[in-house]
Amino acid sequence: MREWANNIDLHIVSWMDKYCQFLMRISLALIFILLGALKPLGLSPEEELIKRTVYWLPPEAFLPVLGFWEFAIGVCLLYRPWLRIAIFLLFIELQGIFLPLILLPDLCFTKFSFGSSIEGQYIIKNLFLVSAAFVIGSNVRNETDHEKML
Repeated sequence: MREWANNIDLHIVSWMDKYCQFLMRISLALIFILLGALKPLGLSPEEELIKRTVYWLPPEAFLPVLGFWEFAIGVCLLYRPWLRIAIFLLFIELQGIFLPLILLPDLCFTKFSFGSSIEGQYIIKNLFLVSAAFVIGSNVRNETDHEKML
């Protein structure tokens, strides 16, 4: 019985190893495309937070640019040869992703450092998105035959 369970575990782990990078890359691309497309349409739930954070630029100019930027990150994540571009664009955007935590702590935290508001949680979840992008970026030189096809 133990060997049977070990074989199933090995099969599952092998499947995840083969497809996890691809699935993470596609998922991340869809998130950036969707969230980026919402900004120029005025449908982004984070619009007010962005306006309050980047108060030195007119939102009617900044939001469409930011939306296009995020959309471009997503598109670049879809096409494997453009992964380096996606990671570069994300690295530049990274400068502003966590800015509300510094500029608007009263909005992001209910009790500083641990009690986060909905806005704070929205920003903190970006840690995962950035980490996922860096995991993808760390493997741009390790192409498998399967990945070359995708």
